[in-house]
Amino acid sequence: MQHEVYLTLIRHGQSQWNLENRFTGWVDVELTQEGILEAERAASRLKDLNITYHLCHASVLKRSIHTLWIVLKGLNVSWLPTQKAWELNERHYGALQGLNKKETEDKYGADQVKIWRRSYDTSPPLLDRSKVKDLNPKEAEKYNQLGLESMPLGESLKTCQGRVVPYFKNIMKPQLQSGKNLLVVAHGNSLRSLIMEIENLSGEKIMEVEIETAVPIIYKLSIDTKSGALKLISKNILK
Repeated sequence: MQHEVYLTLIRHGQSQWNLENRFTGWVDVELTQEGILEAERAASRLKDLNITYHLCHASVLKRSIHTLWIVLKGLNVSWLPTQKAWELNERHYGALQGLNKKETEDKYGADQVKIWRRSYDTSPPLLDRSKVKDLNPKEAEKYNQLGLESMPLGESLKTCQGRVVPYFKNIMKPQLQSGKNLLVVAHGNSLRSLIMEIENLSGEKIMEVEIETAVPIIYKLSIDTKSGALKLISKNILK
C-alpha cells in the first residue's frame, strides 16, 4: 500500500545583494521590496493548489525566514511549526562574499568565475581563518549557539550537499514518511542539493538546473508503507 505526500521547495525572494549582483553566501542580507512581492506571489500560487502543509523548514538566514513568513501569512497558516537549520543555508562563497559578480569576472576572467559558480566540486577562494571572527564576531557567536563549532571558510556545491543531504535524510525524510507535507524555503545551492537527492541527479546535471527566486517547486511523492521508500510521482514548477 502507498500514500502520497507533497514536498514544496522555494528559493527566497530577491535579496538586496541579488539586486546588487553580489556573491551573498552566508552574509545575512534582507529582502528587497521586489523580493517581498515575489514571496506574496508565491503564496498566491500555492493557495490555488489547496495543499495542507504540516511542517516548515528554513535556513537561519533572514532572507529565507522572512520569505517563509510572507508565504505562511499569504496561506493564512502563520502558526505552522517551523524548523530553522544552518544546514539549509546557502553555499558559503568564501572570499567572494560581498564582491560584485561582474567586477569579479573582470578581475579573474569569466571562465574562472564560471568554474567557482558552476563547478560541482571546486571551492571558491577561501577566507583567511585568522580573520573570520574579527570580520563577524556576532555571526560566529550565533553559529556556536546553533551547534556549529567553526564557521566554514568556503564551500563547493559538493561540500554544501554534504550538510544538506544528511539533514534531509535524518530530519525531513522521516517527516515525509510519516505522512507530513513539507514546505521548505532555502537558497539556490541548498535547494540544488535537495533536488540532486530527490531526482537522483549527477553533479554535472544539477549545475544545469536554474532555480528562480520565489518560484515554488512542488514534488508529489509516494510512500511505500512497508519499506518507507519515497518515489517521485511528479514535479510542478509554479511560474
